[in-house]
Amino acid sequence: MVGSNSPNSSVSPPPPPAEQNQASKHWGVTKSLSHVGPTNADIHRNRELQKFLLDSGIYESAEESAKRELVLEKLKQIVKVWVKQLTRIKGYSDQMVEDANAVIFTFGSYRLGVHGPGSDIDTLCVGPSYINREKDFFYGLHSILNEIEEVTELQPIPDARVPVMKFKFDGIPIDLLYASVSLLVVPDDFDISNISVLYNIDETTACSLNGCRVADQILKLVPNVENFRTTLQCLKFWAKRRGIYSNVMGFLGGVNWAILVARLCQFYPQANPSMLVSRFFRVYTLWRWPNAVTLCEIEHNALGFSVWDPRINAWDGLHLMPIITPAYPCMNSSYNVSASTLRVMLEQFQFGKNICEDIELNKLKWSALFESYSFFESYKNFLQVEMIASDLDDLRSWKGWVESRLRQLILKIERDTGEILQCHPNPRDYADSSKQCAHSAFFMGLQRKQGEVVQEGQQFDIRKTVDEFRHQIKSYLYRKPGMEIYVSHVRRKQIPSYAYPEGYKRNRNTKPINEVVQVDKMSTVSVLKRKKIDGPELERSPEKRASVGPKLQDSVLSERICARSSVVEKAAVIRPCVFVDGVNKQVDPTILKNVRLASNGRDMKLIDRDKEPNATVAMVLKSGEVGSEPVQTNVMSNRLSLTSNA
Repeated sequence: MVGSNSPNSSVSPPPPPAEQNQASKHWGVTKSLSHVGPTNADIHRNRELQKFLLDSGIYESAEESAKRELVLEKLKQIVKVWVKQLTRIKGYSDQMVEDANAVIFTFGSYRLGVHGPGSDIDTLCVGPSYINREKDFFYGLHSILNEIEEVTELQPIPDARVPVMKFKFDGIPIDLLYASVSLLVVPDDFDISNISVLYNIDETTACSLNGCRVADQILKLVPNVENFRTTLQCLKFWAKRRGIYSNVMGFLGGVNWAILVARLCQFYPQANPSMLVSRFFRVYTLWRWPNAVTLCEIEHNALGFSVWDPRINAWDGLHLMPIITPAYPCMNSSYNVSASTLRVMLEQFQFGKNICEDIELNKLKWSALFESYSFFESYKNFLQVEMIASDLDDLRSWKGWVESRLRQLILKIERDTGEILQCHPNPRDYADSSKQCAHSAFFMGLQRKQGEVVQEGQQFDIRKTVDEFRHQIKSYLYRKPGMEIYVSHVRRKQIPSYAYPEGYKRNRNTKPINEVVQVDKMSTVSVLKRKKIDGPELERSPEKRASVGPKLQDSVLSERICARSSVVEKAAVIRPCVFVDGVNKQVDPTILKNVRLASNGRDMKLIDRDKEPNATVAMVLKSGEVGSEPVQTNVMSNRLSLTSNA
């Protein structure tokens, strides 16, 4: 946080003093599973893990860390000047102008102390009640930032669920949110964790404030902050290597992984990072989704904000992998997860569990856990989503819009194929530098759901599904000439060479996509015909390009502060329809091959046959402990009622 603390101190607060009797400390909503500490073998494996992470380059240099602090200090001064100028323009007294203030807080990976080289800084600007988001932030502050030479790639996203301005400041990526609180003067020591900050604000502002509040709460709820950080950095690195790190694509993002690791630290308060990594895969492979992961009791407050609770909100009962934020208002941070992406993550958790078992037996090294996932070798059929634009700046905003809607395409395909055709989105994007226009592409693996009985020759015709998706994409409010999207089906041998940056090339010949193509021996899929992509020549101007902000009719800054206005004509918008898959999925039997189920009435135990270090009994996952947080009965009753009604 910049303001009440320095950036560095807010990001990496010292861990709390060691508990004299930590074994008696109650962490989380249930008792810990084990208070066993590391053996000599665990300590040795931990050293090897730390060395591997260091050699992998996941930690930023001291120079980059100092640069981040300098950028945050400059941003702090910019927003202070912005608020003072607005206060004077709005006609407040000289004393009010002098006292006017805005405070910058950090959240996300930077606040948790787990950011790496090149990662962005999630920031929140908290301003007084008379400074609003729509006019003053997205128009006024946007125009000020647009005039600063160090600020590049400025992209306002006012219509996002949590409105944000994205830009680079001296090369450091920044995501800047704004929250107006019910104070005329925001003090430098503003306490964002106090519940009073939520008084008299709307739900969008509460969501903006929640990131900082959640990060602070997570750090308070783990028994050992340093072990938490090391484990989280390790698992984020693993998730990126395995292609399952992306909230927008329907996988898990930073806050999701942080909560999962924090809950694991509560289960094993004495474990070191190498033990925690191994137990992460063990616990979450066995976890009985959709039972929620929670770090503390879900708080219901009289302020009236919507809180995740399937007993009250039927929609919450449809979530497949609920991971609940620990600060009021508690929300499901993983509502984007679909049936297809949940399947992929469970498979990867099983992969991690198997590798860690071999590491503990000294059969493998840590490097085996972090092998890159061979996405293009794992499927025979793919959907290729290509985007083009007139220049790189247009492509950046166009690609961001398409990426944010790809999850909808997955849900639509699941819906229109009765959940038999499954999609695996690759979070990575690829660019064809040989094209004369700005270009980018995403790929999604396609396969028939395992275990489904289908008739020979069964077809999956998703042409109308793709048409619906393309129509939704083209409703983009800020779409410009040259922004186009093409969706086509490609076989593995038709994957373009630019998707293999290491130089492994494939045959680039492509079949006409109106032709029906097999997904497997029993079924086929049809999608839209592939079109030839032609576009205007790519603009390559060395000069900084002005960012275009949201349209605004009358801002108090439009004439007094801005050197020029930035206006975009609004187009008619067709709001996207959201389709949610609420069908309870069965876990692949191979995932539970080492698990024995024992049921006694309503009390079910999952017994892992792998033994804890220095223990002679197997880990027992009891009802009310692992995979059965306090809302389990409510979630399952909702699912049963939905199923029976169907």
